[in-house]
Amino acid sequence: MRIFSKVLILIFTFSFASYAQEGNPVYAKNGMVVSASTLASQVGLEILKRGGNAIDAAVATGFALAVTYPAAGNIGGGGFMVIHLADGKNTTLDFREMAPIKAHKNMFLDSLGNFLPDLSQKSWLGAGVPGTVAGLVYALEEYGTMDLEEVIQPAIDLSKNGFHLDYRLANSINSENEVFKNIEASKKIFTRDGEKLKIGELLVQKDLARTLEIIRDEGSDGFYEDEMAKKIVEESDKNGGIFTIEDFENYKVVERDPIIGNYRGYEIVSMPPPSSGGICLSEALNALEHFTFKREEWGSSRYIHTLTEILKQVYADRAEHMGDADYYNVPTNYLISKEYGEVIKNKIGETARPATEFHPAEIPRFKEKEETTHFSVVDKFGNAVSTTYTLNGSYGNKIVVDGLGFLLNNEMDDFSAKPGAPNMFGLMGSEANSIQPMKRMLSSMTPTIVLKEGKPLLVVGSPGGSTIITSVLQVIINVLDFKMNVYEAINAPHIHHQLFPDQIDYEPFGLSEDVKQNLISLGQKIGIERYLGRVEAIYIDQNKNCFFGTSDPRGFGKAVGF
Repeated sequence: MRIFSKVLILIFTFSFASYAQEGNPVYAKNGMVVSASTLASQVGLEILKRGGNAIDAAVATGFALAVTYPAAGNIGGGGFMVIHLADGKNTTLDFREMAPIKAHKNMFLDSLGNFLPDLSQKSWLGAGVPGTVAGLVYALEEYGTMDLEEVIQPAIDLSKNGFHLDYRLANSINSENEVFKNIEASKKIFTRDGEKLKIGELLVQKDLARTLEIIRDEGSDGFYEDEMAKKIVEESDKNGGIFTIEDFENYKVVERDPIIGNYRGYEIVSMPPPSSGGICLSEALNALEHFTFKREEWGSSRYIHTLTEILKQVYADRAEHMGDADYYNVPTNYLISKEYGEVIKNKIGETARPATEFHPAEIPRFKEKEETTHFSVVDKFGNAVSTTYTLNGSYGNKIVVDGLGFLLNNEMDDFSAKPGAPNMFGLMGSEANSIQPMKRMLSSMTPTIVLKEGKPLLVVGSPGGSTIITSVLQVIINVLDFKMNVYEAINAPHIHHQLFPDQIDYEPFGLSEDVKQNLISLGQKIGIERYLGRVEAIYIDQNKNCFFGTSDPRGFGKAVGF
């Protein structure tokens, strides 16, 4: 098995440059993996080829991304997994990070009550208890068919033997050089004695390999108990953090019932709180269902105006009502009801409502960071997996745990450290998402599976912080309403509105000048041009029994199948 993995690494290393993003969906008959890393996608595909199911392949891909996509792939973060099984069962796994036991509501405020973002974003205090290892191992044990040793070994070999840095990854790592070189443990891995890495250089991560080997041999206990947990707590104590052994011993994956909506006869299976994604997606689709748009109206001012007014209400509800449902009574059933969708529809007029009518608090613009990553997997047996996981900011808080080789998240920033104050993505929150010990922070992650007559039709998700929800929503609309293929649906320009700032952001070539002027005449405000989301999706053609996958051309990932 290990010889097999090493041979794969050589293949990956020497053929990496030959992989280019296709201008059409990738076709496959037996299985498919789509992720933000070509190497990780190939790891997952090899598991499928060896008879593994979609869950086996997803776990292998998740561990591989921790090696090959360090900006967001991780074992020091957390996330969400939506699973559809061939027997018809739908379920979700919540392995979101958790606030430490010593966390408290005012931990990121100064003596005058001012929010201190550096503490929540750039320090050990900003790290939540990681959930990824527990989540991936749980998924494998409950729904996989292979042993952990088999699915994690490719990630071990990639970290131990190394892989050559392509242009994109070298530039990504080097963009954080000023930070990495001032953190000794990070400097050892992501710089060469403080200097920037070179394109084509071999990136070897020996400490990470040893950590993955412990997980291979001991399972999740190897991460959450014994010497590794003690080492994390020791480093936390040295650097002003508040982790305790109890934080790791008490961490549990939570298997939750999914949010299931119905849109024009399709079932939409998505993530419940502490993800806001499923509720927001279902709420938006319930309102949109009251409108009909011809194919030729895609991108029109009428379509964008309608979508924008719906999104304003969705993000207002997100800010006011959403948080960890184990700690706060989220009105889920009402928010995702058809009745509430009609309420939203009835409020949409021919002119724009200002954001302050939805929520009285105005907040400043924050620059969106490229964080989080998504991967989608399907197999020939009828199983499908949609997984989004993250470190929050790009490379998390940039701190590698000394001797263990993995980066820490800065997910504590996703709490409402001060109600009304924005996080790094410009999102605001209320008491529903306030900091409490052992609570899980609200997320925008929206891993989703669309079913037609009970069988998977579309497996989709995206990174992008506050833009995740709008990116996933528009791809689903593009496929179901505008009948685009999965490549066209992803590649089509997106728009984004998150209530505050009160403006429509858009992608290059996304809004023509006359559409902008029409929107302005309706009272909408035009924002900035920027790229929105990086969707990884698979479309299942149920009639032809085959798969079509696309890795977003905005990124550098790969759809692979056989």
